[in-house]
Amino acid sequence: MGESMLDFIKAVAREAGRTAMQYFDGVRPNDVHAKASPKDMVSAADVAVEELIVSRIRERFPGHGVFGEESGRSGMHAEHTWVIDPIDGTQSFIKHHPYFSISIAYCEGGRTTAGVVYAPALGLLFAAERGGGARLNDEPIHTARCSALDEAACVTGFGCVRLGRRVNNIEYFARIVPHLRDIKRCGSAALDLAMTGAGVYDAYWEMALQPYDVAAGALIAEEAGALVRDLHGGFRYPEEGVIAANPALLAKLLPFFHDLPENPC
Repeated sequence: MGESMLDFIKAVAREAGRTAMQYFDGVRPNDVHAKASPKDMVSAADVAVEELIVSRIRERFPGHGVFGEESGRSGMHAEHTWVIDPIDGTQSFIKHHPYFSISIAYCEGGRTTAGVVYAPALGLLFAAERGGGARLNDEPIHTARCSALDEAACVTGFGCVRLGRRVNNIEYFARIVPHLRDIKRCGSAALDLAMTGAGVYDAYWEMALQPYDVAAGALIAEEAGALVRDLHGGFRYPEEGVIAANPALLAKLLPFFHDLPENPC
């Protein structure tokens, strides 16, 4: 049997993970620079890992389009495209915190059909193919069944604050947290979505993200049984924010965003 698309993505993610860990472990020097905002960083590892992933895709699929966080868009009119975040959680990475991930999504006709989120420092590889379920280290995963806010352990992020957005998550965070059992903030949207799919978290929400932050993680969460929506309950994520949870919990979280303006991110 030939190699499937998902097998190919997993192999590339593992190779990319080995490269990332060389920087994380100090084998290679990891120079760090500010991007558009002094709080938004890019490291040598981000660039090296994305170059490796893109090169492997180009070798195998030279006609495919690519949208990478560091290299931008190329060939985006192609029917087949790849959406890549080489290191999601750069802030964690440069502080030697293991909660970062490599996110690779394959899309056909604008719809993600296969994706991998790999956390090499944690030894966790999440993978999903549309219609085929989601797995963690080759074992099936399912979203949590929690339906009560006061029993829910949720996760969120504050990229909106780092980017200086006028409408940001702090107000909504303050509204929601008193109703929850627990809240986490770990720093990788892709990994947060995948962990929500695995039932580690009961729900996830965030604002001010890009497609490369969520493309693979959203598919994994969906295939594990979560609903993934924007913060108005529609499908315009991540432009209108993103939230993921089982249907019962999602219905209880969305009202907290009732006054969120359109196009907040």
